[in-house]
Amino acid sequence: MVVGIIIGIVVVIVLGISWHLANVALHPQVKPVERTYKIEADAGKLEPERFEALPREEVRIASPYGYELYGLYFPVEESHRTVIIAHGVTFSLYGSVKYMWMFRERGFNVLMYDHRNHGRSGGETTTYGYYEKHDLKACVDWVLARHGERGIVGVHGESMGAAIALQHAAIDPRVHFVVADCPYASVWEQFAYRIKVEYHLPAFPILPIASWFSQLRAGFNFKDAAPIDTISKVDTPIFFIHGKEDDYIPPQASIDMYMRKPGAKKLYLAPNARHAEAFWNNQFEYDRLLGEFLEEVGVIYQRLDKPAQTLSIRNV
Repeated sequence: MVVGIIIGIVVVIVLGISWHLANVALHPQVKPVERTYKIEADAGKLEPERFEALPREEVRIASPYGYELYGLYFPVEESHRTVIIAHGVTFSLYGSVKYMWMFRERGFNVLMYDHRNHGRSGGETTTYGYYEKHDLKACVDWVLARHGERGIVGVHGESMGAAIALQHAAIDPRVHFVVADCPYASVWEQFAYRIKVEYHLPAFPILPIASWFSQLRAGFNFKDAAPIDTISKVDTPIFFIHGKEDDYIPPQASIDMYMRKPGAKKLYLAPNARHAEAFWNNQFEYDRLLGEFLEEVGVIYQRLDKPAQTLSIRNV
């Protein structure tokens, strides 16, 4: 009797933790748009006067799942090169602003957009690339419809945005390049790692049950979002970037995907950088290596002798 009661209590606890994990995964605590703007402005990563002075268009792109994706498009006169910048989880497109100046200096139009269930976009759940990769494909459709056959499009992603970009590259060969900054290789493995770090609990049986709950609620199994599973089939040139000190998504994720990726590829392990700090703590080097990569893959043809003049450089 006592043993049965103990087993029942353990089962209830495990189910409760698993339900909580599924809920946190599908409905992360997304920051309000206005707060993300203020966070970036306060950190010096978004200069309001400079940013607001740029000509722009508000765009709303139809997702194949029935909602709208909100974005901002910053055109460069007579340019047929465009980069789509994808932000990380819980944030908004304003987290992409710090990267845009490097591309604009090199003549790229810039499209930044909010992922589903983030910012001003629709969608009720976050699936870490499972549905989001098709939203990104819709953004590529929009860019190419605007610029026609001459259009050149690349994707720069940070954290979840980088993992989405890698998953998208596996289904859409039209993209000319991807810059993947601190991506996870597998949502399953990332969640298992975070469960251990944050809750000091084993992944089994919590993670399989949480994934089952997620499947029931959103049609998304945690194993469905794993760019490492498809990276060996991606021909698109990829520049993997990861902070050496990243303890949120360990740099081994990028190293493992780099090793499996065939064809054109590049890897930069940024010093003195934790999660999503590779650019901010190494701005000159990041900019230089990005320019070299874009030249190597034939997207630009004139190497800059020095980092982009429009960068705001912080002393670190």
